[in-house]
Amino acid sequence: MEIFYELGLIIIVATLGGFLARFCRQPLIPAYILVGIVLGPWLGVITNSAMVETLSLAGIAFLLFLVGLELDINKLRDIGPVATIGGIAQVFLTGIAGFFLARLLGFSPMQALYLGIILSFSSTMVVVKLLGDKHELATLHGRIIIGLLLMQDIIAIFALSTLATINGFFAHAFLLAMIKAIGILIFLFVCGKYIFPKLFHYIASSQELLFLSALSICFFFSYLFNVIGFSIAIGAFVAGLSLANLPYHIEIIGKVKSLRDFFATIFFVSLGLNLTLGNMDGLWWPLLWLTLAVVLLKPFIMLLLISAFGQARRTAFLSAAYLAQISEFSLILAAQGIALGHITKSIFTITVLLAMLTITLTSYFIKFDNALFQLFSSIIHRLGIPQHNEKHLNYLPEEQQQSYAAVLIGYDRIGYDIFSSLQRSKRSFVVVDFNPDIIKQLVTQRVPCIYGDVGDEEIIDRLNFKKTAIVVSTVPMVDVNTILIHRIKQQSHKTAIFVTAESVRDALTLYNNGADYVILPHFLGGERVSSMIEQFEGNLEKVTRFKYDHIDELKKRLAMQHDHPRKT
Repeated sequence: MEIFYELGLIIIVATLGGFLARFCRQPLIPAYILVGIVLGPWLGVITNSAMVETLSLAGIAFLLFLVGLELDINKLRDIGPVATIGGIAQVFLTGIAGFFLARLLGFSPMQALYLGIILSFSSTMVVVKLLGDKHELATLHGRIIIGLLLMQDIIAIFALSTLATINGFFAHAFLLAMIKAIGILIFLFVCGKYIFPKLFHYIASSQELLFLSALSICFFFSYLFNVIGFSIAIGAFVAGLSLANLPYHIEIIGKVKSLRDFFATIFFVSLGLNLTLGNMDGLWWPLLWLTLAVVLLKPFIMLLLISAFGQARRTAFLSAAYLAQISEFSLILAAQGIALGHITKSIFTITVLLAMLTITLTSYFIKFDNALFQLFSSIIHRLGIPQHNEKHLNYLPEEQQQSYAAVLIGYDRIGYDIFSSLQRSKRSFVVVDFNPDIIKQLVTQRVPCIYGDVGDEEIIDRLNFKKTAIVVSTVPMVDVNTILIHRIKQQSHKTAIFVTAESVRDALTLYNNGADYVILPHFLGGERVSSMIEQFEGNLEKVTRFKYDHIDELKKRLAMQHDHPRKT
């Protein structure tokens, strides 16, 4: 009964904190951490720390299970070098810098080693949630970030295993664990290719069995990986990867996502609950310098490394900004260090505070990523980082370099219908999109296009609006669209500007800033249906013809992966 009471209290107070944060238009993650501080160190009403830690660990496992389900390995091939070589280099350089900084702050060599490793890793839990909330998992910087996080998690597992045996390392035991892990991976591959497709085809008619079977596979392989000394989170990830190619993975994602969100909330609350407000003398100064190392030095190292692989300024900057925090593995590592007697409780306290501060700051970095990029763009320019990405991600015929009748910003889903209309009209146009797969497809089709994020003013500078009759932006971001409107108005007052918003309040803001029409996707569906009802007037034959045309269109959309626009 006590567990039920404490869990219920956490969820109720976290919900109230979420409402308050949403009302104040602030990120939710800092609110959840603050709830943990209030319920734990401040009021002391939550005492069952073991229960909270177990639930938060389940949240990490479910998150990585979903990442595995949504991951398309083929889409990671393009960023393989930056994810592997860049990821290893980043962990090594950040770890070395963190070690020497900790030594300068007066920590012992063993404590400095732990702190260096703690600083090196970034939080998969936090970053994937933020990417999902902004629907940026499929973007180039989203893929780079996921690749870097996977490499960090692999290195973190090796670090946990190595530090656990640092007082008496046995090479044969470590080698045996690796052989077991490879064996499980081979078994998972066989299951994913030959067993799971037949199994899920049989049970897919029952939604309940589909859900339970997916969870069973997640728990089973998490347990197997834990038995051989690896993280249950990595076991959950590879379990999700084995189900990713099933035709039912979208349904599984939809059902597991709610569980992920529930346990993720517990994870963020647990950060505040684990805070120890005891003797903090002598910890504030090291905490300040270590925080600066995480939010400034680590992103700077990542920025240089990612740009060294030929990525553009904005891609490198966003990838670095998303990773400016420490990982849940850092907390596990610190807890293990205390259990082994390698570090003191003060180091664990610093780690918890560091996690809270950097995760909170990251939430704001991402909320104001466009403003931050503009703020630091001149510094990035001085570093010599290229302005644009590879040339094969752009196609603009010479006759359309400076003149086009229309500009479409955002090809996916809503933009596709507009794109089709522009093609039928035979007018000249150019498409701007930040999804590299879409741009590659358009380049192949010889469609005029530019790769880039319209939130980057350098991309806007490449466009000439003086002779453009209409600009349509399907990007539902108020700040980005506001900048776009102002830049267009500077060049032409005759260009019709269509932009997109997610709420009525945002739509009114955009109208006040000069938009000619604001697209509200949630309202368009109702307007379209009401128009259809008036058009058909009970004529079943017309409805049937429209139905089959719609089915054909939906099949095309499915082939282009336009299904479930909000699945993340």
